[in-house]
Amino acid sequence: MTTGLAMRRRIASILGKVRGAIARGRGIGATLVRGAFPVLRESGLGGFVRAARALQRGEGPPLLTDPQGPDRFRYREWIRRYGQPAATGWWRLTDAAARVRAEAMTFTVLMPLDAGTGEQFARAVASVRQQVHPNWTLHLVAAPGQRTGLHGSAMRLAAEDARIAYCEAPLPQAIASVATPWLALLDARDALAPDALLRVAEALVSEPQVRLVYSDEDRVDAHGQRSAGWFKPDWNLDLLRSQDFMSRLAVHDARLVREVGGLDAACGEAAPYDLVLRCVERLAPAQIAHVPQVLYHRHVAAADNGHADLSDGAPAGGEQALQAHLARCGVAGAVQRVSFGFKVRYALPADAPLVSLIIPTRNALALVRQCIESILAKTAYPRFEIILVDNGSDDPEALRYFDALARRPDVRVLRDDGPFNYSALNNRAAAIARGEFLGLVNNDIEVIAPEWLVDMVGIALQPGVGAVGARLWYPDRTLQHGGVVLGYRGGVANHAHRGLRQGEPGYFGRAALTQSFSAVTAACLVVRKRLYDELGGLDEEHLTVAFNDIDFCLRLREAGYRNVWTPEAELFHHESATRVSDFAGPALQRFLREEQFMRRRWGALLTADPAYNPNLSLAAEDFSYAWPPRNPWLPPST
Repeated sequence: MTTGLAMRRRIASILGKVRGAIARGRGIGATLVRGAFPVLRESGLGGFVRAARALQRGEGPPLLTDPQGPDRFRYREWIRRYGQPAATGWWRLTDAAARVRAEAMTFTVLMPLDAGTGEQFARAVASVRQQVHPNWTLHLVAAPGQRTGLHGSAMRLAAEDARIAYCEAPLPQAIASVATPWLALLDARDALAPDALLRVAEALVSEPQVRLVYSDEDRVDAHGQRSAGWFKPDWNLDLLRSQDFMSRLAVHDARLVREVGGLDAACGEAAPYDLVLRCVERLAPAQIAHVPQVLYHRHVAAADNGHADLSDGAPAGGEQALQAHLARCGVAGAVQRVSFGFKVRYALPADAPLVSLIIPTRNALALVRQCIESILAKTAYPRFEIILVDNGSDDPEALRYFDALARRPDVRVLRDDGPFNYSALNNRAAAIARGEFLGLVNNDIEVIAPEWLVDMVGIALQPGVGAVGARLWYPDRTLQHGGVVLGYRGGVANHAHRGLRQGEPGYFGRAALTQSFSAVTAACLVVRKRLYDELGGLDEEHLTVAFNDIDFCLRLREAGYRNVWTPEAELFHHESATRVSDFAGPALQRFLREEQFMRRRWGALLTADPAYNPNLSLAAEDFSYAWPPRNPWLPPST
């Protein structure tokens, strides 16, 4: 299987040769055939066409000179082209009254003087003084009796600039005394983008119900060199319970901060994370806004060497803050620190709910036996039944095995001799399922982690959760499913971090942390039967084979539920070993019809996935950057 990055580079090379042939006035047929055939053979017609279409739209970086280097996605070139802040304000707000309201918004930036060198402090202060937005105050906060070398500079700055205040007080007390409607914290080692407060003001005017705004961020070294762009999803509760992705830059409604009791200094390094957790507990999703722009530059630690430090999302003491958050929310679960963040193991009730695992198959004895025997032998979850849906099998050995299975008390075999319709097969099995939860499982799945179903059901039991998906590996232990991102390769959807090697954390740990996605694959999916029935199950009329799981998840999301992916449920996926290719004969026409149906039904959502980021590429599944970004936040003159 060609990985996303390798395929993109190969197709970019092919397109470059085609452009060269056109420029020389030569035919392009032979060039296309010679270059495209190997990629077509590995990735299919649809994969090639969608990737080529995305590249033609400009979704591709300059050729990489060091594919394994610290800047392998060319962030420095990306910010040169697309990451420059606006020098003047309010271009985005076309309504004059909205511009006036935005200009009138006032912010307090609080900077504790507990860390940083003189050079870092000077940079941090200068970044506030250079804000395009005019209405701000900067509070330089010194802990009583703990003077450092920064304090003399801080007092001089306060004497020179009326917008800067120096105070000796505990930081929580300084925050409680803020008089402006909005406040933000700035580490004395870090810096704001010049248009940071401007962009926040625009977001607040555009969405007046919002009470908490956060942004994307990156790293900046002592020489002002930027690296490691961290492009984040929109509001994502499950990711916040796995890492602190929100507290830089977070702009809080000052009244809300007072309502939740202010900053808790006892949380130490995790105090900003704890504050975000306590604030979001009181907010609806519509009251939390994400500005998909790099508005905060975090300092580079000496040991980082230009690479992203994934510990940024797991501050010391964060597990205690997260455990307290679960307790306040009435959620039974245990928190532990993992390599790239935190893991929540949600508790099961004493009487664990029954799960009906639905496995459609036609023949495929070796695969389906491996699937079922691994479930029966390795699954630690205490209560499940298996419904094997036999779709017209005619292999005598397979039929004998199915007969033997049917004699087990925990297995039922449902015979269906109709044409293959994946949606209909699962719907018919769901109709006879006894479980409170349904598990949709492909016949080419093999259990790795005994706790897979414990983790999935624990998450599915949580309020507001729709479907839960698993981490699926190819047999060579590269990642097959790390959640689904909409719009990949110019199509409907594909799998995040596809092809990532086992042990690699992915983009800022996202291949190793529980989080919400817009969709997860039905190759291994758990959902409440009640929700499945309320939504009418999979769409067996319009989506007989492809995209039925994506559509189902999007309908769950539309109904107000969130779909969650967990890396703790690990299984092998011997992908589509018995399925006819979508790009051969009549199947291609069926696939194209189903793809077009998804475009009609879901429209713009397919290129604006809230669990992804418009600054990240849709041309590959590796979380590289979009060339250009899909959000229109650059000023018209650039």
